[in-house]
Amino acid sequence: MVRTQRAEVGSPRKRRAIWNGGTMNPISERYKLPPNTMSPASRMLPALYPKERHYNSIRARLLPLVAATTLLLFAPGLSRAQQLDCLSCHGTPGMQDASGRSISIAADTFHASVHGALGCTACHSDIKAFPHPSHPAPVKCGTCHTQEAAGVAGSVHADGGEHSCLNCHGNPHAIVKVSDPHSPVYPLNVPHTCGACHGNAALAKKHHLKNVYGEYVDSIHGFALTKDGLLVAANCSSCHGTHHILSHTNPRSSTYRTNVPKTCGKCHAGIETEYLAGTHGKAMMAGNIKAPVCTDCHTAHRIMEPQEKAFQEKTVGTCGGCHREKYATYRDTFHAQVSALGYIEVAHCWDCHGPHEVLPASDPRSPVNRANLVRTCSKCHADANPRFVSYQPHADAYDFHSNPALYSIRLFMELLLWSVLGFFALHTILWFMRSQIVRWSSKGPEEKDHE
Repeated sequence: MVRTQRAEVGSPRKRRAIWNGGTMNPISERYKLPPNTMSPASRMLPALYPKERHYNSIRARLLPLVAATTLLLFAPGLSRAQQLDCLSCHGTPGMQDASGRSISIAADTFHASVHGALGCTACHSDIKAFPHPSHPAPVKCGTCHTQEAAGVAGSVHADGGEHSCLNCHGNPHAIVKVSDPHSPVYPLNVPHTCGACHGNAALAKKHHLKNVYGEYVDSIHGFALTKDGLLVAANCSSCHGTHHILSHTNPRSSTYRTNVPKTCGKCHAGIETEYLAGTHGKAMMAGNIKAPVCTDCHTAHRIMEPQEKAFQEKTVGTCGGCHREKYATYRDTFHAQVSALGYIEVAHCWDCHGPHEVLPASDPRSPVNRANLVRTCSKCHADANPRFVSYQPHADAYDFHSNPALYSIRLFMELLLWSVLGFFALHTILWFMRSQIVRWSSKGPEEKDHE
């Protein structure tokens, strides 16, 4: 049959039909193609070997599929067989190398890990046969985890040791997914994992680090995570990142001053918007590196509830670090005096000026704008009226031009005080001198000679 077709195709009339794309083209008829859609050479080849060409095309398509199927079916079996060979020795409990380091592997734990589907030589690539070298080459995690390894290489943990990955992820033969509660980098376990170094006094001293683990655990974030089990609570990696962790002095770090609002805003989006709309946020966006950011008031690790007495006392002083004149006048007020006695239900800086969207008094939206004072004071003083809000919380008794009446009263009271104290001091001195004279004059001659 093939010879007949070849002979027919080889006839002059049929060749002309093939080359001219005529109606007698057997390729167009066989493959249902319209005339003139194939070049002369491409029409000639399948015409000469139609069945062979068809079968070769099928083989070419099926070969990759068969190869892939074979790998999928037999590769796990090969890996498992290799693991069984290795575990025949390393599965022995208590097995150690010449230096006394444990090289025992729990088979069940390894098979349940994320590396359980791999063959042993996938990581220990220098081992080709048994017996293998007593000191295999160090495993390079970056061979598979290239992005993570590149991040660590450029981070503050770049000099974390030969197996810096294992310092956080734990036993390489027992690593589980991050979503597994048994993982050292599971959100609930991250503080304890980081605290192994950052809560170690010796390491903190060696690397000139602050011991922050205790501060975090006692913070509102640490309490929510470790005590209440809230996975949405911020942990170490929420602020510092996971692998590409940079120093807070690096402008690219998520904890650099100008990046702190954005970092905190990942959870506190509404507060970030308010902060950026206020005076402090605008100053920071304009490039003022000294402008207050979240960590200036709330600190970086020991973040407390705003209702706590310690937070309120500390934060008032924090505001006074920049606004020294206002802080001095505030301390002279009734609000500050009551606060110093330990009462927290009293007005502080943020109660009047706002906690995050701090605006100048000239801004109509500011709580301390003249038009808004009654509403602001009414939050504590329900009967506040225009006369009540004429009270000046930051009046300076030493500024005659701004407060002449207050300046005069202050000067009069000080003069009165010093006059009274001076009079009584002079009176006491004169009384003492007179008593000594009277005592001396009342003595007889013999007493005087005896003295």
